[in-house]
Amino acid sequence: MKTLLRLFALLALLSVATVAARLGFDALVTAPGPASSVTTVLLPRHSSSADIGARLASAGVIAHAGWWPLLVRLSGRQPLLAGEYALPAHASVASVLDMLRRGQVVVHRLTIAEGLTVLQSLDLLRQAYGVTLPPTVTPAEGSLLPDTYFYVYGDSADDLLGRMQRGMTEFLQTAWGNRQPDPHLPDKASALVLASIIERETALADERPHIAAVFLNRLKEHMRLQSDPTVIYAVSHGQGVLARPLSRADLAAASPFNSYLSDGLPPTPICNPGRASVMAALHPADSDDLYFVADGSGGHIFARSLAEHNRNVLRLRQIEQGTPSEGETRRR
Repeated sequence: MKTLLRLFALLALLSVATVAARLGFDALVTAPGPASSVTTVLLPRHSSSADIGARLASAGVIAHAGWWPLLVRLSGRQPLLAGEYALPAHASVASVLDMLRRGQVVVHRLTIAEGLTVLQSLDLLRQAYGVTLPPTVTPAEGSLLPDTYFYVYGDSADDLLGRMQRGMTEFLQTAWGNRQPDPHLPDKASALVLASIIERETALADERPHIAAVFLNRLKEHMRLQSDPTVIYAVSHGQGVLARPLSRADLAAASPFNSYLSDGLPPTPICNPGRASVMAALHPADSDDLYFVADGSGGHIFARSLAEHNRNVLRLRQIEQGTPSEGETRRR
């Protein structure tokens, strides 16, 4: 009888000890952590539990690294995933373990704006935090779809460039299938070239189809495009920007991209055009205009004849010089 009582007492003690241990474990893993603010921690691949604990303790996320491997084993078998984590202020061990097991890593974004050249896009990629460099290839001009791309620490430049290229290929394929056919745009490559010029000529969405019509009309009339952005692309060696106005020497520069000297479209795009410019190239406005010039307020004035265009140019020069036009003088 005494032996049985001792056995019952021992079982009761073990039960109490188990409950106490469980309560202690729960209190340990659910207690607020020491970090007073959001803390970013980078966990490399193939890190051991001890390595992860040391990094978390060094960053101030957990109080003691020594307990970490045991807590990991006791809390489950699901592996901890490598990556960059933004751990909340006072995150408990339980919440940290949950984030690491779900791979709730920091997601970064990289925006490639419409009209950037490939060289400009590569510069942005090199500045992007956490991207593995360098890229192994230089993409063709115009082959990157302008958009915002999401990535995580450790993604490669080649992976991001591949996504940009696939985006452009897929979009252009769909847009081409719904195009308004034009003999001067016999293939997707030529449409992309025209779209890139449209992209650099105007930032106004409602002007793009009209500008597309002007360039297509000029091609039909065997007129040179005479587009300043093509010259800028030529003399900037593909950068697409100049820190100065174009000069007469620039306009006379020998280059297949100089549309003041070369017939037809340039040999390649001059930038990465956005979706709206591609759609404008494939769906131009119904217009007979052959010319356009800036209107002095961010848009353009269009003209069918050279005489009308010259009057528009004169009006722009007067605006730039701050002198009244002939009509304004008469009204005064």
